[in-house]
Amino acid sequence: MTSRRATSRRADEQTSASQGTRPNWENRTLFHGDNLLFLRAMNSESVDLIATDPPFNKGRDFHATPDSLADGASFQDRWSWDKDVHQDWVDKITDDFPKVMNVIQGSRNSYGDDMGAFLCFMAVRLLEMRRVLKPTGSLYLHCDPTASHYLKELLDAIFGRKQFKDEIVWRRNESGAKGSQHSAKRWGNNVDHLLFYVKEQHAKFEPRIIRDLTQSDIVRMFPKVDKDGRRYNLKMTAWRSPSMGARPNLCYEFHGCYPPYPSGWRLGKKRMEEEYQKGNIVVLEDKLERRSYVKDYLGVSPGNLWSDTFLLLGAQSKERTGYPTQKPLALYERIIKASSNEGDVVLDPFAGCATTCVAAERLNRQWVGIDIWAKARTLVVERLQQEGLADSSGDTRGKLFTSGQITYATTSPVRTDDGQEAVPFLKTKLKVDEPKGPKMSRADMVTYLLDQHGNQCQGCYRVFDDARYLELDHNTPRSDGGLNHISNRVLLCGPCNKLKRNLLTLSGLRRENKKLGYMKGS
Repeated sequence: MTSRRATSRRADEQTSASQGTRPNWENRTLFHGDNLLFLRAMNSESVDLIATDPPFNKGRDFHATPDSLADGASFQDRWSWDKDVHQDWVDKITDDFPKVMNVIQGSRNSYGDDMGAFLCFMAVRLLEMRRVLKPTGSLYLHCDPTASHYLKELLDAIFGRKQFKDEIVWRRNESGAKGSQHSAKRWGNNVDHLLFYVKEQHAKFEPRIIRDLTQSDIVRMFPKVDKDGRRYNLKMTAWRSPSMGARPNLCYEFHGCYPPYPSGWRLGKKRMEEEYQKGNIVVLEDKLERRSYVKDYLGVSPGNLWSDTFLLLGAQSKERTGYPTQKPLALYERIIKASSNEGDVVLDPFAGCATTCVAAERLNRQWVGIDIWAKARTLVVERLQQEGLADSSGDTRGKLFTSGQITYATTSPVRTDDGQEAVPFLKTKLKVDEPKGPKMSRADMVTYLLDQHGNQCQGCYRVFDDARYLELDHNTPRSDGGLNHISNRVLLCGPCNKLKRNLLTLSGLRRENKKLGYMKGS
């Protein structure tokens, strides 16, 4: 049961949240291929919610259960800096998002190259995910303790640490279960983590209405019945408890009644009268009652420790497809209910067995999924059939919708927005087209500049016996519209690069060095 107040509030939110760009794809679309290609092709600010379950960097391969819906599904969750990291990713992140690269390099130093490779893979995709989110949008990133702390650092660098809202801990199986996850020589490993970030502070979020009340819930929570047959409870009193301290301004007469303690009424005169007119304050012979009716109930937030039994996916559950890392529908339905409205667009860039897509369909949201697995389309249709949401041909003529088909695409959509490339709060101030012609890699640029100037720092003119003491930087900072082109590149020593940061031009750095006495010969 959802209250009328909640429904009205959500309708208002839905109207005000129309900001953003229209999606350049159809509802119920499944893209097949590398999700980075499709994310880059999506319009900016076109998605309301991203709920996704990417690889965890577990250092192993996963395979589906034979003779299951997902038979044949497998993926490698092992990472190598040399094999899995593209140089253009490194160049782009190093040039445009230095804070992100600091996180990646830090993980390589503290954990190893495999974690750095995994974070680099995730970073280029998370940058695009932030771009496609509307200002009111949210991201839920599913992970486990293998990389959760590294991913949080990465998300802080991309979204901003103030955009972090919560870290949800989900119990994925019973604590007393047997198997390798509950070895006698270690604490049981039976929880996952969901990192929750928002695009901006006014993102949609209402965790109190994630579950409809059953009749037994209503009877238990609202045990009293008024003369009109409406259920209510008396958990909240009209007066303040003595421990709350004396409040003379709240000690007033109300319809012939006075508060029982010097701490006074809970509400001021105006609010008390409003609640009285609504029927929530009732005057009896010797006291006041403050009634909480079921019609006004918005629910209670479940907190950030999710151990509910109904959120588990049992070994014999009819929901199981055999997909190796399948998550329960109830888990993602809770997320979708809390952070989106009906009709909103939900994206899962690592769709897998389509749990997010099916949950979104069941809750009357639009959805788009991306997965590299060749049989993803078949599994999506079969799961929708399993839920009674599609017929055997894949037509979406089920009980929740009446027309249209699932769109399956292997080619990227065409952008219909301004083609924005960078995350808004990190993008350069001035967009300038680079000169035409082939682009040089960072390694090629270093070689070219060494040929031009030798092992000399262009900021202080000191010459080094080893080129490894020199770092590639920009003449005009990227924050001021500087290009990544070789015409805007210089080699600086570590101290000069640190002094220049993203604030000074090369000439400004030289002036600062001269003033501080750091220039060679000064």
